Amino acid sequence: MAILAVHDLSKGYKNHQVLEKISLTIDAPGIWALVGPNGVGKTTFLNVITNILPATSGTVELVGKTNKDSSVFKEVAFLQDNTVLFDYLSGYDHLKYICDVQKIHKKRIKEVTEYVGMESYLKKTVGNYSLGMKQHLLLAMALINEPKLLLLDEPLNGLDPTSAILMRGILLELAEKGATILLSSHNLSEIDRVTKQILFLKDGKLTEVDMNNYENTYYEFVLSNHELAHRMLTEHGYDVEFASERIRIQLGNEQLDMVIELIKGKGIRILDIQKEITGSEKLYKEIFSEASS
Repeated sequence: MAILAVHDLSKGYKNHQVLEKISLTIDAPGIWALVGPNGVGKTTFLNVITNILPATSGTVELVGKTNKDSSVFKEVAFLQDNTVLFDYLSGYDHLKYICDVQKIHKKRIKEVTEYVGMESYLKKTVGNYSLGMKQHLLLAMALINEPKLLLLDEPLNGLDPTSAILMRGILLELAEKGATILLSSHNLSEIDRVTKQILFLKDGKLTEVDMNNYENTYYEFVLSNHELAHRMLTEHGYDVEFASERIRIQLGNEQLDMVIELIKGKGIRILDIQKEITGSEKLYKEIFSEASS
């Protein structure tokens, strides 16, 4: 049984075709990222998958059932943007409502709010929440039924670094425990941290890419003598560039130890090393260059 099965899915408005005969099958746990510029149709795709918007044509199955069967939401959750929240209700009220509708034991409220770190403001009205607090509530609402399939529309939007790290850890842990996650995002650096499985949406069509085939790893070194290190490493055949008081080199994991030994061998002190993995951002620019030019 596929967790998500989309067959020839199309959605159009008059003369504008947003989605065009999209087919996608996800039949294993993990994280997939839906990527594309604002306005390309990411939210529309998620809304059609969940039957919030009707498809023009095609079919969707979630956890083995048609998306028109409302009972799928006992095993599926959809995190939308914060416009679905009610300012005059508390976070607790939102979670209690879901428990009442889905006949979930109220103990899950305590479990899920502790898990996402929002227990200190659970009883406050949502109108007094910051953007990050609202994102935490939306995540709690999405997790309370312990879904097999989790659909997330821009879950990293508006998060401070601490909250982004928490969110990233939660997503990775859920996938490790067997959940299947499809998230939309334009935060490419965060995507690189949580998944290598990217779905690029352009001109109404999906292109599925395994980023393991496109990744590059760079190391930035802060050294006691950048000029000497640059000259020495260049002589050894490395492509070295200066980057604001540091040097930057593209390396495979097996090359790092060798470069460190060469640097230390010249008596150069290593003051700091930063690792950067690039992938989705570079490919994103290539795919969408025509749209931005």
